[in-house]
Amino acid sequence: MENNQTRITEVILLGFQVNPALELFLFGFFLLFYSLTLMSNGIILGLICLDSRLHTPMYFFLSHLAIVDMSYASSTVPKMLANLVMQKKIISFAPCLLQTFLYLAFAVTECMILLVMSYDRYVAICCPLQYTLIMSWRACVVLAATCWIFSFLLALVHITLILRLPFCGPQKINHFFCQIMSVFKLACADTRLNQVVLFAGSVFVLVGPLCLVLVSYSRILVAILRIKSGEGRRKAFSTCSSHLCIVGLFFGSAIIMYVAPMSHNSQEQRKILSLFYSLFNPMLNPLIYGLRNAEVKVALRRVLWKQRSM
Repeated sequence: MENNQTRITEVILLGFQVNPALELFLFGFFLLFYSLTLMSNGIILGLICLDSRLHTPMYFFLSHLAIVDMSYASSTVPKMLANLVMQKKIISFAPCLLQTFLYLAFAVTECMILLVMSYDRYVAICCPLQYTLIMSWRACVVLAATCWIFSFLLALVHITLILRLPFCGPQKINHFFCQIMSVFKLACADTRLNQVVLFAGSVFVLVGPLCLVLVSYSRILVAILRIKSGEGRRKAFSTCSSHLCIVGLFFGSAIIMYVAPMSHNSQEQRKILSLFYSLFNPMLNPLIYGLRNAEVKVALRRVLWKQRSM
């Protein structure tokens, strides 16, 4: 039976399905946000590299977050922008699967990095005397490497399960990129195993880490309230509030998309959430850290002052 089925070699991305005039407006709008994403994350990454005072575990993990955000946005947005100005919104099947793999890998990496960052803040505030011992550079490198390796291996599991499926149509994906649940619909076979593994993986990498982050911050809050100095409490809150904002944005949108029950208009909701997840979140992360973090603002002033002095 499968031998008589035509395997698809390319996929049509339906995207936002709006009139051409609105597509041109969306192209300009999304291009602006994508440029801001690359620029803001690039500035954060550059500041951390150039300013020796930011060579600490907290900013080491923040640099990884900036790399993930730039890679994350770049895995889907350029193709989306190209499709907004092209008549044929086509992507070959192999690049489509590569896009799925990279999107999953970078999403899980961001989740793991956020978890490690919350652990770093927990150690810094709850165990300050042991901080340099626990968060040594060797420990930081091992934690960061574990995040990347685990994430890419998990994404590889999903892609391996997808490759075992026969794909013969429909040829259209009702999305602006090859989102994994949309790819499942291209298969002409039972995808229940893929869906179960995706749901289990989503719970494991979203709900589990979120619970650990909440436990960390509940203990951090107790430790902050015990600080007698008002200045000390303010500084502790300021270093944690930026991270909590990012955690809320990331985990909130991800849980709604991958764990929450589907509704009758869930596909359109997923498009909007995916857009927020892959474009707006990566742009907001460095802005939140930059605007709410005094050390980053001071480092930016120092770098700008050096440039003026030269």
